[in-house]
Amino acid sequence: MAATIKDISRETGLSLATISKYLNGGNVLPKNREKIDAAVEKLHYQVNEIARGLVTNRTKTIGVICYNAASIFNGTLVSYIGAELSRHGYGMLICDSRNNEGQEAENVRFLVNKKVDGIIITPVAHTAEFLSPADESGIPVVLLDRRVSGSGYDSVTVNNQQAAYLAGKYLMRKHHRKIAAIASKMEYTGIQRMKGLELAMSESSLSIPPEYLKLGSHSVEHGYRGMKELLRLEDPPTAVFLTNYDLNLGAVMALNEEGADCPGSISMLGFDDLILPHIMKPDLTVVAQPMEEMGRKAVELVLHRLELKHEKKEEPVQSIVFSAALKEGDSVRDLAEPGFQRRGK
Repeated sequence: MAATIKDISRETGLSLATISKYLNGGNVLPKNREKIDAAVEKLHYQVNEIARGLVTNRTKTIGVICYNAASIFNGTLVSYIGAELSRHGYGMLICDSRNNEGQEAENVRFLVNKKVDGIIITPVAHTAEFLSPADESGIPVVLLDRRVSGSGYDSVTVNNQQAAYLAGKYLMRKHHRKIAAIASKMEYTGIQRMKGLELAMSESSLSIPPEYLKLGSHSVEHGYRGMKELLRLEDPPTAVFLTNYDLNLGAVMALNEEGADCPGSISMLGFDDLILPHIMKPDLTVVAQPMEEMGRKAVELVLHRLELKHEKKEEPVQSIVFSAALKEGDSVRDLAEPGFQRRGK
């Protein structure tokens, strides 16, 4: 037979009111907390989360909306978010927007109806209107990886322009001038990263020729198609910059199919230090984002907003911006090396 709160009372000698207060998230004396925790473990007591939610108006659940659940980047972020939420006694309800703004808006409505305590989202949309159901229900929202315009929400991002700027400067220090880019013209991160690359190149009076600029979406397919097109140019670039991890994957597939020598015939600099840089030969040079820290900070912000809501307090919106770092591998060749000669495609 399942243990009840009365069993805990008999085990600890504490009142039902004290035990109920603690189990519903209230503060009790440290010695009483220790007694209750010990009894819960000994008796294998299971908290009725539905009943507790009715009392506290909290479900101990955070909604997590990712722009594409099939993306390794999103999966990694969600893993870090889940670990941090678990550490704080929260669970998560995951929704996939599938890079579709309509689906994203539906996901927000779904989570609001499920009465989640807060929402962490890597958004697809560029404006904030789709988040209005959360606002109307008083559910705090934290934007992760991407921002939306016209919003008053806490956010956790990387300085994408600065990261790509550093990548561009690195390529030019390696004496590359014929630099191509495979990037997104749709996603916030891709747009910001292209601004950084173009700024770095403009400071050396360089620009990306139209035939070297492959704009599409952050997808494996676009990375594959863009790299294929670049490799087949009569005058191909000496280096390619890619603005996201899925593009990295597609580009490497194209390199392998074409039998192109990296970095002998073409150098490559990508984004995100996930699985590929560790299995690709040569090791891929990448811009590495602090993904674990970003996930932790997003959780910290949403839980902080919940505490402020409970205490009926307000604080200014926080915008946390992390720096990315260049992780050097062997995929970018220095063109000034003695004896360099472009090898065949």
